[in-house]
Amino acid sequence: MKKIQLIVAAFAVLILSNSCEKYLDLSPSQSLDATAALNTDDNIKTVLVGAYTVMARDGIYGGCIMRNSELLGADDEISWQGTYNGPREIYNHQIIAANGEITTQWQNSYECINTCNNILSALAKVKAADKNRVEGEALFLRSLMYFDLVRFYAKTYEAGAANSQLGVPLVLTPTTFLSDANNVGRNTVDEVYAKVITDLERAATLLPDDNGVYATSGAAYALLARVQLQKGDYAKALAAANQVFSLNVYALNTTYAKAFNNIEYTGEDIFATKNTAKDGVNAMTEFWSTTDYGGRDGDIEILGKHLNLYAPADERLAMFWDGNDAMRSGKWNTMYGIVNLIRFAEMYLIRAECNQRLSSVVGDTPLNDYNAIHTRAGLPAATAITLDDILLERRLELAHEGFKLHDIKRLKQNVGTMLYSDPKLVFPIPDRE
Repeated sequence: MKKIQLIVAAFAVLILSNSCEKYLDLSPSQSLDATAALNTDDNIKTVLVGAYTVMARDGIYGGCIMRNSELLGADDEISWQGTYNGPREIYNHQIIAANGEITTQWQNSYECINTCNNILSALAKVKAADKNRVEGEALFLRSLMYFDLVRFYAKTYEAGAANSQLGVPLVLTPTTFLSDANNVGRNTVDEVYAKVITDLERAATLLPDDNGVYATSGAAYALLARVQLQKGDYAKALAAANQVFSLNVYALNTTYAKAFNNIEYTGEDIFATKNTAKDGVNAMTEFWSTTDYGGRDGDIEILGKHLNLYAPADERLAMFWDGNDAMRSGKWNTMYGIVNLIRFAEMYLIRAECNQRLSSVVGDTPLNDYNAIHTRAGLPAATAITLDDILLERRLELAHEGFKLHDIKRLKQNVGTMLYSDPKLVFPIPDRE
């Protein structure tokens, strides 16, 4: 089996002078010695903040990981008009192993994983009152990284199959320097999914319901619901999504537009990042918006094939606007603000889909969950729905938020003439790995 050398940033420089200012009120710290960084409760918590900072980089959950899913699964609903070659290769399904976008996504993800591994190895130093929370946050972040690594860099999970196809390396112990031990083989897709699920189930029991801007039990259950849906395990996806409702913490915003372009978190945000002027570029604004709002020249155009999916009275249609002589998404016209990663609306759609597939009524009826999303968009309540109605509602509600490729694969649809299983829809392992 081919071995992959995981190139990780030296742990001693993970925590930089401004990295903490993005989250809550932890004081900025200078770079920490690799040993000293894990020697005290305060330092371990600072390193944990560093893991969130890595997670929020524009190369991954600051925006590019969502953009990459939309470009790879574009299917003539969007068009890449930008000058950058990396995204253009992804859009054209001509990705080389030296592609800078996929290299950055891989390296940033494993850097965050390595930071989490270091935190998990040092839990004995954490104060008893905070140990569960710290462990839960590290498990959540590591699971988030592995879930998208296996979705992008491996063939899709096939429900009912062995899923012995190569996934990504599961590295669960900390690394502080490069050695032959860093040369690791790829685990199977099934093994990666199993670990992600086990860790999220544990994280959900460890995390508090309210944790400021950090991961919560709701975030763990919501991500678990997303993972189980991707697997096609509808009963478990349904149970996890319904757990989010049971917390009574989240609520839909009164209008669709109010879910986006916020400078503070809203009740609909289960998990999100917040970009400030000190953090630099918000990649969602950079690529989806135009210079009017701090973006580039309008790198991504929304095409008629997508716009024609909306009913004329659908208020979500008003989120698209004409910028630089092409239609743009208006979801990210605020450079310094919230980047939505998991919205409560997604849980309504997961619960509706799973109940519809299973002919069950867990939490609420599929019709009621569907109408909660449908009527918020200014449309009349439906009196009867099909699975196709729910899937279309999901497509419209979550448009351009990073779901396109992954939904195509789980629903076994095509991208143009390419089957969902086409190798061109899988990122190659980066050259330098």
